[in-house]
Formats: sequence, structure tokens, C-alpha cells
Amino acid sequence: MKKNRKLDDRTAVIPNLRGKSYFGLFLLLGILLLLLSVAASISFGSASMSLKMAWAAIFNFDPELTEHQIIHALRIPRTAADIIAGMCLAVAGAVMQGYTRNPLADSGLMGVNAGAALAMAVTLVFLPGQLQTTTLLVSFIGAGLGAGLTYLAASMNRSGMTPQRLVLAGISITMLFGAVGSFISLNYGIGRALAYWTSGSVAGATWMEIKLVIPWFLGGLALSLFIARSITVLNLGEEIAKGFGQRIVLVKMIATLAVLLLAGVAVALVGPIGFVGLIIPHIMRFFVGVDYRYIIPASAIYGGALMVVADIAGRLINRPAETALGIIFAMIGVPFFLLIASKERRAFK
Repeated sequence: MKKNRKLDDRTAVIPNLRGKSYFGLFLLLGILLLLLSVAASISFGSASMSLKMAWAAIFNFDPELTEHQIIHALRIPRTAADIIAGMCLAVAGAVMQGYTRNPLADSGLMGVNAGAALAMAVTLVFLPGQLQTTTLLVSFIGAGLGAGLTYLAASMNRSGMTPQRLVLAGISITMLFGAVGSFISLNYGIGRALAYWTSGSVAGATWMEIKLVIPWFLGGLALSLFIARSITVLNLGEEIAKGFGQRIVLVKMIATLAVLLLAGVAVALVGPIGFVGLIIPHIMRFFVGVDYRYIIPASAIYGGALMVVADIAGRLINRPAETALGIIFAMIGVPFFLLIASKERRAFK
């Protein structure tokens, strides 16, 4: 991270098998898919509306029309929350898998989901009736606490943090927070309310929530793009990275901060949804290669599109009721996780 020339030399060891033109087309395809999914998200729901009506509500808003009110107050912020959360989870997963060299890394691995759920349980019991902004911030703080404790536990060794220790620390913190959260929900009668939030939903997303998380989202995304080259080299191994003069500790600190910001925003918006950060980066590596300058932006676009499509599916599967996002991603993610784990099992021996 000293000079651009040296960074270019470091990433020169990564072969670009497909080229920038291929990446541009792939990214353009993702943007098109995202735009189509946004149009469908605004149109489909418990009460379907035509694309013409959705277009008119956006560019020729009439406050007296109920359909326009629904689109502006409910569907657009909901779709925006889907996009932001999907981008956050996908990029966070890509960054984690890169700098930890752990193919099973996901935001849930760091105790982020469990920390946010515990913070929500505490809020429901001791701070009932709080504004959405307060609840959002408390969830964000809980996510940060979970991540911090996971990294602290994984680093409590002279040889430093390793992918194996990170996995074990994440599991330990998740189990600890889960046990405390269950105790609180059972003893204070908040099990139903907590279960609704932890199942994953953006049904109640508001413009206020979107405005609150945008600075954190942009900050985490900017940090991820800033260290993309360094992550590419670090993913080759710490010894190789040291040979190129890379500041490994600094890169890991920035990467940790980026993951914390992105995962915290996602969990605060949609709840503790897993597997998005596992699925998307693996698919992106298959299509664009192993250079994180390509993986991170591609993960952002396709992660946002995947979340929007999953939310649409959740609205249509059991109309007029909705299927939780957590259920949809569990159905997709568990088989994917088992497939990746079976291929990478030797890495943990």
C-alpha cells in the first residue's frame, strides 16, 4: 500500500484470464439485472401494479393517488433497503474470504448476527417503544460488539489470528450470545417479536432508516474498494504479501473495519440473514477471476440484485402473506455451504 506502482507490481502476479472487456460486460449485465429486479420489486406485492403506474409514481408523483403513496412510502424504501443490505452482505463476505483466506467466511462467522440479535433483545426488554433510529443504532452497536469479541478471541494467541481460530471464535461468540438472547426472550416474553426480526424482513423499511445507514454503507464500500488490490495479494498468503512489502496488519485492520460497517448496516436493516456473503463471492470468483478489484464491485451489484429477487420471491410465494428472507436464503445457502465445505475440508485439517 505504499505506491501505486508497487501495488500494480503486486497484482501483476494475478493472471487476468478474462480481461477488462469481459468484466465490463459482466458488470453491465449485473446492472441490467439489478434494474429489472428493482422495476419488478416496485410493481409486485400484495397488490400488484403495472410498470406504467410505478413509472408515473416515481416521475410524476400524485399524492392523492393511493397507488403512488404505496410506492413512495413503502415499496421504494423497501427496495432500497434490499439493495443496500444485499450489497453490504456480499461485499463483506468477499472481503472476509479474501483477507482471512477462509472460503467459508460470512458475516455470521464474526458473531455479527448474534450480536445484533442480542442487542435487539435487550432493546425490546429495557428500552421498549424506542424510535426506529434508536433501534437501528442499537442493532449496529450489537453487531460491532459481536465482531469485536470474535476478533479478540481469535487473536488471543502468540501466533496471531488464523482462519481456523476465527471460525472457532465466531462459533463460540455466536453460541454465547444466542444463549443469553434465548434467556432474555424466555424470561421477558419477547420471543415472538424477536423471532420476527431474526427471521429477516425489510417490510417495515422507511426513508429515515435508509438515510441513517447510507453514510456507514458508503464508508464500508469505499474502504473495501480502497484495499481491493492489497486483499488480492494477501489472499495469496501472508509470506508472499510480506515479500512484496505489504503492511499486513494495516490491511487487516482496514478490512475488519470495512466488514464491521457493512455487516452492521445489513443486519440493522434486514436482520441476521446468512449465506449472501458466502454465495455471491464464490460465484463472482468463478466468473471474474481472483482479482478483488473485480470481485468486490461485481459482488456489490449482484448481491443487491439477489436480495431484491429474494424479497420478490418472498412476497409472491405465499401471497398475501410473506415468506421471511432468512428462510429463502437458508433453503439456497445450506446446500451451497455444504458443497463448499466438502470441497474445502482439507483446508481446516
